[in-house]
Amino acid sequence: MSVDTSAGQPDISILGPGASLNTYCQDARWGLAVIRATILEAAHPQIGAALIENSTFVAHPWRRVFNTLLSVQRILDADPRVRDREAARLNRLHARIAGVDPKGRPYNAMDADARAWVVGSLFESTVNLSRMSGVSMDAAEMERLYEEFRAILVLLEGNADHLPATVTDFWPYFEDVIDRGLENTEAMRIILFELFGRMPAPPLLRPYPALWSAGRAMAGPVISEFLKATLPEPVRQRAGLGELPGSHLLARGVYLGTGVASRVLPESWTRTDTMIGLLDPSRAEGSGAQLVTALRRQQDRAAALLRLLSPLSGDAPAEGSAARSADRFFAEVLDQTGDGYVSWPDLAAMAREIASRLDLDADGEERLFDAFAGWWRELANALDDDGDGRVSRAEYAAAASSLASPALVRVAEVLFDATDKDDDQSISAAEHRALFRTAFSRDVETSGEDVRYTRSEFVREFLAFMAGRKGSAGYDSLLTQA
Repeated sequence: MSVDTSAGQPDISILGPGASLNTYCQDARWGLAVIRATILEAAHPQIGAALIENSTFVAHPWRRVFNTLLSVQRILDADPRVRDREAARLNRLHARIAGVDPKGRPYNAMDADARAWVVGSLFESTVNLSRMSGVSMDAAEMERLYEEFRAILVLLEGNADHLPATVTDFWPYFEDVIDRGLENTEAMRIILFELFGRMPAPPLLRPYPALWSAGRAMAGPVISEFLKATLPEPVRQRAGLGELPGSHLLARGVYLGTGVASRVLPESWTRTDTMIGLLDPSRAEGSGAQLVTALRRQQDRAAALLRLLSPLSGDAPAEGSAARSADRFFAEVLDQTGDGYVSWPDLAAMAREIASRLDLDADGEERLFDAFAGWWRELANALDDDGDGRVSRAEYAAAASSLASPALVRVAEVLFDATDKDDDQSISAAEHRALFRTAFSRDVETSGEDVRYTRSEFVREFLAFMAGRKGSAGYDSLLTQA
């Protein structure tokens, strides 16, 4: 479908705290729109292939959601330098993702049509969220919101030429992509049929695996049915999604219920940062941090009482306390994409997460990726016995204990230099928190906030963790947690 862009390009200065999109972004309900848009994105053949081959959304779905919200918040920051820096980071990230799908078709994360669909599907899902919640947008508000989404495309692409110029023209474009451009991809099937049935616990509930498993077994099928019911009918038909009685009423009820809650509850309770802080306390910040702290105290008391009255078998040991077996380390740390193998996309995912946490510039990011690429070449040369370009769990477990790793030392050195922002050859508490979003690891003897990691201490801890010899609360939060 040809796209008319004759109305010109929107001004990216409309992005910021005053944008209509910022109101949605700060509302925790917007997560429903993000998840729905992710399903529509996954049905696009280019995006679906990139997700399967390179994304951590299967093994680390919570990380994917948190990072998406963080990226949008950066784009809407009051400081245009933060916005521009995030756009440059996203472009560098996407430029590294390319390949060939199982049908032999090339895919590239910089494909302009695919990137326009990402932006367009998120706009449509935001409009759908408002409509289903019982508060439809008027024409002026919808036009303004659409211009903001097109401005995001200008920020990323330099133009918005692959989206229609007006919201009136957008709807035929959306229907055309739905009808002719989407497929029943593996990525979409995983999200709809598998992901919520095996969803790992968010950090808040990770110490209570039995409780999470019981809740997931009951809620997983309900969540899947809810998401299926929210999709456009042509997508549902293409994916062969049967309709359970009452599924549309369920979807409508969830949207209306969350809409009412957002209007009657205190704003601090329904903010995105509050919800993120509840799911992952290490990320609690902003105005919701105090509320998160108070609720966490109540949750800890309730959990202690629950353990006293009815101990849960299988509860996790204290974080960062024990080494992992080679098999467990492979599954929990190395296999970032969750496909049962380690290949370059897994190590690239580690590099992306670290670069995002530290907000590295282009040079720092390049050094980090080069170091991880060196480590991958070393792993492949030493462990890829069958030459298939990936390392299986069996190959890793059989030889990992005897593997010398000068390339991994190089990764640790580059990571130290990237974390040491003031270049004083030590890692301060603030620099440590920037990397891990936690306080200093309890593995290090501390006497206060003035404690610092030396280069040798930092490298030694990293190597011990990456060899599976020693647990680390910090590195678990960065690379292991979902």
